[in-house]
Amino acid sequence: MRAVVVGASSGLGRCIAVGLGQRGAEVALMARRVDRLVDAAKDAGPGSLAIACDVTDTASCRSAIDEAAAGLGGIDALVYAAGVGSLVRLVDTDADTWRQTFDTNVMGASLITAAALPHLAASSGAAAYLSSVSASMTPPWPGLGAYAVTKAALDKLVEAWRNEHSGVGFTRVVVGDCGGGAAGVSEFNVGWDGELAAEVVPTWIARRYLSGSLVEVDELVNVIDTVLRCGASASIPSVAVVPRPPEEAR
Repeated sequence: MRAVVVGASSGLGRCIAVGLGQRGAEVALMARRVDRLVDAAKDAGPGSLAIACDVTDTASCRSAIDEAAAGLGGIDALVYAAGVGSLVRLVDTDADTWRQTFDTNVMGASLITAAALPHLAASSGAAAYLSSVSASMTPPWPGLGAYAVTKAALDKLVEAWRNEHSGVGFTRVVVGDCGGGAAGVSEFNVGWDGELAAEVVPTWIARRYLSGSLVEVDELVNVIDTVLRCGASASIPSVAVVPRPPEEAR
């Protein structure tokens, strides 16, 4: 399997790219921070590619996909793991924050998909997009309203791509609390307002948006690996990888 993982410089994207490589896939890792990609590509295994890509720029997406397809000899699978989420109340969310969040979480997903589509169609391949429990399984979390809105838009985007291109498998992957160890530490909360976090996190806990347990990242990679290897033939519209509440796990 020849796979492209977007958002592979840190967090779950890095874990997925490395995990797919360790499971035998040939992997092209994409993100803006090439220095981090180079280190991740080493962990993903021999032949892995580190490719700079700004998902908010059409030309950058096309150039990166062309480089990946040339280096891998084609593309069978795409994983979109790029995502940003500012911690800010909706009343304080300005236009720049809305644009940045939509540009990365929604528009970027569509731009990279459009660039990769000819290759995925040629291989009857599959694409998987990381979504969030806050978009479909819980109400939007206070302080992350803009993030939840964009993930809900991403869910509909995946459905729209599937309806227009039945020769490619498009899958939404709903991800709950997930732990990836030091190498996969997420930077999702970097820059968050500490005072607002101290105010809203207890609400998340009280409403049980946080389950109190974690899914091991290897389990997430196993699911994504299985989905991608099914290609277009299985047509898996959605999977959810979420932890059981502690009382159910016992």
